[in-house]
Amino acid sequence: MFDSLNEKLESAFKNLKGDGKLTELNIAQSIKEIRRALVGADVNYKIAKEFTDKVKDEALGAKNVLNAVKPGELMVKIVQDEMVALMGGQSVGINVKGKPGVVLIAGLQGSGKTTFTGKLALYLKEKKSKRVLVSACDVYRPAAIDQLTVIAEQAGAGIFKDVESKDPVDIALRAIEFAKANSYDVVIVDTAGRLAVDEEMMDEIGRVKAAVLPTETLFVVDAMTGQDAVNTAKAFNEVIDYDGVVLTKLDGDTRGGAALTVKYTVGKPIKFVSTGEKLETLDVFYPERMAQRILGMGDIVSFVEKAQDQFDEKEAKRIEKKIKKNKFDFDDFLGQLNQIRKMGDLKSLMNMIPGMNKITKNLDIDDSAFSKVECIIQSMTPHERGNPEVLNMSRKRRIANGCGRSIHEINMFIKQFDQMRKMMHMMSKGKGMEQMMQGMPGMGKRR
Repeated sequence: MFDSLNEKLESAFKNLKGDGKLTELNIAQSIKEIRRALVGADVNYKIAKEFTDKVKDEALGAKNVLNAVKPGELMVKIVQDEMVALMGGQSVGINVKGKPGVVLIAGLQGSGKTTFTGKLALYLKEKKSKRVLVSACDVYRPAAIDQLTVIAEQAGAGIFKDVESKDPVDIALRAIEFAKANSYDVVIVDTAGRLAVDEEMMDEIGRVKAAVLPTETLFVVDAMTGQDAVNTAKAFNEVIDYDGVVLTKLDGDTRGGAALTVKYTVGKPIKFVSTGEKLETLDVFYPERMAQRILGMGDIVSFVEKAQDQFDEKEAKRIEKKIKKNKFDFDDFLGQLNQIRKMGDLKSLMNMIPGMNKITKNLDIDDSAFSKVECIIQSMTPHERGNPEVLNMSRKRRIANGCGRSIHEINMFIKQFDQMRKMMHMMSKGKGMEQMMQGMPGMGKRR
């Protein structure tokens, strides 16, 4: 996420590292590089110029104030503060008040509206304790209703649909009446994707909004389309006057222009960002946290929040006791993997940790590694999963045949698991980091 922009901004800040303080000359050089980085990230030149002018004024005002702070660090702080302001300053919540609350979803074709509908349903159910009904009002796209039906089931939401009707206004209104009769708290109306230049379709979404009177209207946009996303957001806002923006596909090759400038251009806040296909990969948008990610500082607050969402205190105590007795087994390991999986895709999670973006940017990290491990463990008998020490060669051959892996891969996995279990046991006994490192092959000596 934002790798290219991050690299270019870092290059601009590096130019200040050898200098003892900020001067008009090194500020001007850095500002030029920052502006280039923003334009390269598909930020409109006028906005990039205005942004860097503000950064320049702040830097010139601070150059004689904080001599104890390194010039590069001071410039990073100034850029971060201006980015936060550009993106809205603070997070803005979603309004689902009402009996029921009605959320209207609009956006371009292929922007990820239907998937977002499921993600929002799950979010409202788990975070806000709401009973959610989704309304299938995309009457044009083949299999749209089937897709939403599957997603709603995965999210634990109800669904209102009518495969015979071609009138989205009528379907949405009947969905609201159904929600009232069946005690649903929120109705999410998933509409068909449309183009801003298609007057008939734009008129239709306007009629849907006028009929259902939503408490919240969200515009879903693909972040990978850069400045085009901002222009489209502006065109849609002129028609339906939505309440907030949702940026999808932030896990892709995102240049950053949409995230940085949509609030400035349209005047409407970004409310959510989506970073993957899984329903759990939806985050509330926090300008400060996004600025930190763009600048390569990670987002440890979001990481901790995701971990806490999956934290089970009773399970943690049970695992702790097993680790202290050195009885942590494959079933326990599988359970921990599932907890991590629920937090989101692995690379996005790692990039939330400060400094990890430099390590992961050239690595191909995906959940397939989890699938391989799961397949190996699931090829074991219950007795073997609970008693790793019984795995002799004949058992390993049977496991290899069962999961389609080589004996070498099985041996490597078991060896790594055993090393991990020993380290966890040592840590639980209060052993120091040096002893733990000595317990790892090849880590006991310094060269």
